[in-house]
Amino acid sequence: MRMTKDSEPETSESLKTFGAVLKALRDEAGLTQEQFAPRVRYSATYVAKMEQGRRFPPKELVPRAEEVLGAPAARVLGAAYRTLTRKVGLASWFLRWAGIEEEAVTLLAYECRVVPGLLQPEPYIRAIFERRIPHHAEEQIEQGVAARLARQRLFAERPHTSFCFIIEQALLERYFGGSEVTKALLDHLLEAQQRRNVEIQVMPLRQEDHFGFEGPMYLAETFDNQWVGYVEGQENSLLITDPKDASAMLRRYGKLRSQALSPQATTSLLEQMRGAL
Repeated sequence: MRMTKDSEPETSESLKTFGAVLKALRDEAGLTQEQFAPRVRYSATYVAKMEQGRRFPPKELVPRAEEVLGAPAARVLGAAYRTLTRKVGLASWFLRWAGIEEEAVTLLAYECRVVPGLLQPEPYIRAIFERRIPHHAEEQIEQGVAARLARQRLFAERPHTSFCFIIEQALLERYFGGSEVTKALLDHLLEAQQRRNVEIQVMPLRQEDHFGFEGPMYLAETFDNQWVGYVEGQENSLLITDPKDASAMLRRYGKLRSQALSPQATTSLLEQMRGAL
């Protein structure tokens, strides 16, 4: 997925078309984005991004819009949505998760590959993009760094959202990018841990009873208290919306939280590691 200069994902024509239809129907009803958004239970910012084609619309939008705009308008919007879903690809999955992430009341993450993007300081982000294969052009690296840093505004913009992260100690012991990058990472994690809505737990190097063997996972609790999962692999990603599958992921995450170091013990470990550098 390419990134535009304003650090937002570049829109596809199908997303732009859907956004234009949504805007036209909203305008026809005589509603501003600020008036329409709470009625469909999304933020005005999220509605604006959907209308701009920068966020994949949630499937719940159409029935919610029917309550506000009426059945004829909902049929038009539903037809536009069905056309859009037939064109879903990797970029659309990312856009949809990014939208869920922005609206979530709880965000959970477990990582064993790299520190989660929301917790990465700029030197660590640069170290990642500089090691991408195929190699990125300098402009692509700058756009990618800016986009990832922009996502981290969620901590401040969503003060009532609970952010929970479990990361493997091996990621900190790896010294990815070198000692200076690791110093910046540890300082950044310690700073993030001080936020009231952020909780970081480290999974010890030695843990015989470990429920994370199936790999990284991300979970979000939506505004209406539904859980959605997200996983990424080599050049692919998957959004998990089936309640049964999301519930299984949530149970696994609960096990991981019980096995990882407490937030207090994690802070002590981070301080100890930082002092040793």
